[in-house]
Amino acid sequence: MAGNSFGQIFKVSTFGESHGKAVGVVVDGCPAGLDIDAAFIQQEMARRRPGQSNIVTQRQEEDAIEILSGVFEGKATGSPIAMMVYNEDARSKDYSHIADKYRPSHADFTYQIKYGLRDYRGGGRSSARETLARVAAGALAKIFLKQNGISVHAYVSQVGHLATEKPYQLLDMQLIEATAVRCPDLEVAEQMIELIKAVRKDGDTIGGIIQGVVQGCPIGLGEPAFDKLHADLAKAVMSINACKGFEFGSGFAGVTMRGSQHNDIFYTEDGKIKTKTNHSGGIQGGISNGMDIHFRVAFKPVATIVPAQFSVNEAGEEVEITGKGRHDPCVLPRAVPIVEAMTALVLADHLLRQRATKMEHKKIYLNLFERCLLRRAKPLYR
Repeated sequence: MAGNSFGQIFKVSTFGESHGKAVGVVVDGCPAGLDIDAAFIQQEMARRRPGQSNIVTQRQEEDAIEILSGVFEGKATGSPIAMMVYNEDARSKDYSHIADKYRPSHADFTYQIKYGLRDYRGGGRSSARETLARVAAGALAKIFLKQNGISVHAYVSQVGHLATEKPYQLLDMQLIEATAVRCPDLEVAEQMIELIKAVRKDGDTIGGIIQGVVQGCPIGLGEPAFDKLHADLAKAVMSINACKGFEFGSGFAGVTMRGSQHNDIFYTEDGKIKTKTNHSGGIQGGISNGMDIHFRVAFKPVATIVPAQFSVNEAGEEVEITGKGRHDPCVLPRAVPIVEAMTALVLADHLLRQRATKMEHKKIYLNLFERCLLRRAKPLYR
């Protein structure tokens, strides 16, 4: 099975299944000497873990992270950092009724056809439990980014038909954790929570939108043509379970505007070049321009629902399926730290790539300078 690694310099590889013994990650390329705040990593894990409120799955996992390698006396050694979480509350028997059945909108059918077998216990590798490894790696990336003055935030901006009308500039990011739904517009947040509870009572699920915001990003991150920064962000975020849409900057709303309205006009303030608007979302030509990077992510309703649905089994026979086990009625609250993690991983990788590029340019200039000196030097004796 390919596709379990991500990044070029800050490289992440995850392993494990939902109902296996453990889930973990290996991070290669973390700069040596970086202070590793284990408490912060665990705090990020707590934001994603199940059972944290009454509007998420009630699977009880502490998700206690164990650092296995790559850290000595609180600092990264430069060698691969391995981290792991043991599964403690897996109930595999909850899935025995779908051992040979294909659940609607799940990965059951495609995995079976592609690999010839599948782990039906919670979806195995296709389960969103794999994302705990991303959050652990993302915490390392966040520590590195913070050291470089870059902050990454995400919050729930819409659940079903309920949405905050306030732009992110008018919201206090410190209030994201103030409610279980992780929406900093507290009045709307309460309505969202009530909607999720009602949906859960019906045995159904609901989707919504998460807003991502990056501040303090330096100019110059991103590479043409296939490694554009927003393209890498889109791939990273779209790899999260249940993610169905990515909108960058003005996004689809930009199609209703003319170029004269959409263009971000440059101006100078305090000796720095900025733009009066930010329809570009902080990235132009695939390269960060120093303005806030902002995007929106659409998540579908969770596929597992309580009401009976018709499907087929491996023999192609029509069967009836009812949802069992413990599932989120809405993935959004727990997806917030995952969106932040994937964003941080992309930025950390590109920041290191940019530094490597500058170092390479510096070497080229030094070599040219040395050559010039050698050519101008005259021998003392003939």
